[in-house]
Amino acid sequence: MEELSHSDNSMHGSPLCWVSEHSGFCGSIKNSASDFVVTEINMCGQLVSDVGIECCQDTCSIECRQEKSHPSHNKRLKKQEKTPENLSGWPVFDKSEDAKVMYSEVNQTAVCNLSESAANCCSMQVSKTWGDTLDLLLGSSVAEALEKFAFLSKDRRPVKAEGTEDEAMLLLGTFREKSQRAAIHLAVRQKFPFLKTVTNSAEIRVRLDPRYLELCQLVSEKEADGLFCFLDSKERSSKFTFQPDGNKAHRKAVHHFVSKYFGKLVETKSFSEQNGSGHHGAVITVRFRDRNVKSSRKRNTNDCQAEPAIYTVFTLCKVNLETLEAVACLASELGVVPSDFSYAGIKDKKAVTSQTMVVKNVTINRLKAKQLSIQSKGLKVYNLRAATQHLRVGQLKGNHFSIIVRNISKHQEDDPEASLTDRVFEAIEIVKEKGFVNYYGPQRFGLGQNVQADQIGLALLKEMLVKAVHLFFTPEEGNDPVNKAKRHFIQTEDAKATLALMPEYKTRERLVLRALNRFGNNREGCTRAWLSFPHSMRILYIHSYCSKVWNEAVSFRLKAYGLKVVEGDLVACDNVDGELLSQNNQVHTVTAEDLESNIYSINQVVLPMPGNNIQYPRNKLHSWYQEALARDGLKACKFRIPALQLNIPGCYRRLLAQPQQLVYQWLEGKEAPFAKEGCGLATDESKQRQETGDSLSLSFSLNSSCYATVCLREIMKCNV
Repeated sequence: MEELSHSDNSMHGSPLCWVSEHSGFCGSIKNSASDFVVTEINMCGQLVSDVGIECCQDTCSIECRQEKSHPSHNKRLKKQEKTPENLSGWPVFDKSEDAKVMYSEVNQTAVCNLSESAANCCSMQVSKTWGDTLDLLLGSSVAEALEKFAFLSKDRRPVKAEGTEDEAMLLLGTFREKSQRAAIHLAVRQKFPFLKTVTNSAEIRVRLDPRYLELCQLVSEKEADGLFCFLDSKERSSKFTFQPDGNKAHRKAVHHFVSKYFGKLVETKSFSEQNGSGHHGAVITVRFRDRNVKSSRKRNTNDCQAEPAIYTVFTLCKVNLETLEAVACLASELGVVPSDFSYAGIKDKKAVTSQTMVVKNVTINRLKAKQLSIQSKGLKVYNLRAATQHLRVGQLKGNHFSIIVRNISKHQEDDPEASLTDRVFEAIEIVKEKGFVNYYGPQRFGLGQNVQADQIGLALLKEMLVKAVHLFFTPEEGNDPVNKAKRHFIQTEDAKATLALMPEYKTRERLVLRALNRFGNNREGCTRAWLSFPHSMRILYIHSYCSKVWNEAVSFRLKAYGLKVVEGDLVACDNVDGELLSQNNQVHTVTAEDLESNIYSINQVVLPMPGNNIQYPRNKLHSWYQEALARDGLKACKFRIPALQLNIPGCYRRLLAQPQQLVYQWLEGKEAPFAKEGCGLATDESKQRQETGDSLSLSFSLNSSCYATVCLREIMKCNV
């Protein structure tokens, strides 16, 4: 391998180093989205655009099978003869296939449980309705007294003349069996959700729930009844929706109420809705939090026997859209939250991209029914199939790129007698053979922005959460709506007014503003704001900072030692593939004996990404890392942010990368054909096509976390 040469170019403040000394050429990329087509390669080595219904679970880590094989797809619930949803005007639960028919299943399950309790305690058969159930458990006279007490309590009528709290309670009796008490608690709350049951020793009393009264100040009694029945049912795969509400302040109060009393159990989200009159409003949806959230509550038998969540995997094709914007659009269409989606990585915005995604709590049939509606938003979902778990970031083999470089010309300092095509073909063949320095690309940091993602990541690592929010809203030059909104927030810190100014498509900004509006601009509010992002998006800012450090470390390493292996280097073990290595036992520290044996090559050298579970090279790089972190105020950093539920263990990344299956074609003429548009989505760019000079078509694959723009820089020897 040739000696290293350097360029005046830089990669986010770090001098850019080359592997070879060829001349390169000039050109432009991403003249249109269809000039830059990215297709994800899954763990099976398949292009996700070609994936069929079946895929090997062992190699892909996602079990893909026919829809009918998932147990929750085949289950059909019988409705009870008398259920609350049959009552006129009752708040309706989601009855789609991916959300259970709430009341019918609650009644069916509860009656089944009560049957066992009654059989053990009373040796009686339980009726299908909650009223009959209470008759059986309490006796007719007590059940009638309870009915009267409930009627008077709900109408706010004094039960006794004094009206004291003790006198406004009703004793249901003494019940020695715990299972019997549990059955009574459930039956009372399901029939009278506005009542609260209280146990003292073996006695059970009931009284009006003060939380119910407070909620009735905000919503109708029917909505309050519906919410409390939903909460007591504990059917975790269902959800409850309030009536549409166009008043933001009122919705905020409802959000606060639910968070205050039931925040550990459920979460709320607002979704925009347009009624028949054309007026825009929003509905608040309540659903149970995931079980993997730590809780002090003991697990019961029902928890252990709960059905597994439904996961549907699909291929998403998008054009000129950020990944998070696409996810927000899909979430709105499907009535779920953005955190229900998982994906292996973020794809380019100005491109036609195809990638695998997994959505939780949405069936294949539900997604099929929404395909046309989703496509009208400029997205395409296809290759639908069932899965058993979510996707993890990095769970892909790589990406395939189809790129057109336009307006090809020689560098100004190049030999005027040299052939342009010779220069182009020479550059491609050299990089095809020798590879390129595996820098993180500029899109990792936020190309051309006043405040880049790594600066926000540094503030988060230092747990300066309020400062991180202000950096996030730092405006760019210009007076477009987005920068106007950002400028307004920096000047006023008025989240509510800024939210009204922020365009709908700015998903991340609106998520933060909603949280700040609900919880305030202090540290707690800013913590909630960052937690409103999916985990994969929160940690992306941290990774951006670590990537900046890695880029700088690479440049230092190449200047200090060049393209040769030296003592103290870290190298990937012989049996380890991939660009990123996550385990310490996957790397080896080069010794003097190793150098004498000449058993390692520069292609095996790796550098660590900062974290709390990595080792550093035992040469000049060790002190360089310590000084770099200390310079940024992270000398004592543990790379854990408990407030944001983030842990950064670190990893190892190969110094050099190699393009695979690289093919190219010279395109002469004024009007070179555009790359394939992908997925059949219209890009609306044919009108923008202009006459161009000679062009170059390139097609190649890269391992995960490698950047096509960095590969092109090595080929062309210029910024692209």
